[in-house]
Amino acid sequence: MFNLEKFVRPNIQSLKPYHSARDDYEQGLLLDANENSQGAPAKNLNGLHRYPSPKQQKLRKKIASFRSVEPENVFVGNGSDEAIDLLYRIFCRPGNDRVIITPPTYGMYSVSANIHDVGVDKVLLHNNFQPQVDEILTQSGDHTKLLFLCSPNNPTGNLLNREKIERLVDEFPGIVVIDEAYIDFSKQESYASKVRNYPNLVVLQTMSKSFGLAGIRLGTAFASAEIIDYFMKVKAPYNINALTAKAALDAFDHLDIIKEKIQQIKKERNRLYNMLGEFTFVRHIYSSETNFLLVKMDRAKEIYQQLAGQNIIVRYRGNEPGCDGCLRITVGTSDENNTLLNALKNVSL
Repeated sequence: MFNLEKFVRPNIQSLKPYHSARDDYEQGLLLDANENSQGAPAKNLNGLHRYPSPKQQKLRKKIASFRSVEPENVFVGNGSDEAIDLLYRIFCRPGNDRVIITPPTYGMYSVSANIHDVGVDKVLLHNNFQPQVDEILTQSGDHTKLLFLCSPNNPTGNLLNREKIERLVDEFPGIVVIDEAYIDFSKQESYASKVRNYPNLVVLQTMSKSFGLAGIRLGTAFASAEIIDYFMKVKAPYNINALTAKAALDAFDHLDIIKEKIQQIKKERNRLYNMLGEFTFVRHIYSSETNFLLVKMDRAKEIYQQLAGQNIIVRYRGNEPGCDGCLRITVGTSDENNTLLNALKNVSL
């Protein structure tokens, strides 16, 4: 049996969270929180002189329904980066505990580890950017608390093998975190609903990608009710502002448009894949289940700089393990992709 308390920091177990005014009442004659009773300065900012809901029950219920879980399995944060930060705060003792990451992967896992003075063990992806399960399990020890897996992976764009993931969830002696920022662009089913069956599983998602709402900074963590309780205990009292919550809720009234835009991106992804393959300096284009392509090129750094000189900004990933000579290119609109392709026709090599 998985014992969650074994992994939670003792000070977090005994933490008494800050109790905000809105934890008690969200409606009525509110004279309890020292808000400005005269209201916000502009008429179109009605209601913003009040603190937002600290629990975001309505939003969590909407997300839970969308991902086929219960509201008690949902945490909403300031981007998925807040959820990553909270995972370190809850489970990792600074200067003592360790985590495992699988480069090349999302950089914030190690950045957050460094912020919290948590050791990082790296087990490189292998054979078409797939996890080395046996090596991960061998590397894990008594002080290993978290394993971060990104699927579809950033920056490579591929899905991690489902059997490998499930073996790690079954056998890893700690918390397995699956980052699904790009899941809606892929053919793979989300692991979000699996958190009801796996007490050591946390799934991260975001509204920055498929929902097209990067500017509102809304991320989601799915986990057991016990883990979500710790998220709610440690988070800042009002971590989601009212404007972000409203924009997120409104998005669920336009799921048909979101799905249509996802299909457009996938169509453009395929076209861009085919067109990039016609350039003689392109050595390999990695298969993608995301809204970007990882492209191996001759003299990639020079091409990156030439594109930047024309105000076309892609991401150089050649410093990442296994990504020598690679650019990561976001799938743009049809016109944006045409502009990129035309610029590539004129690069000087």
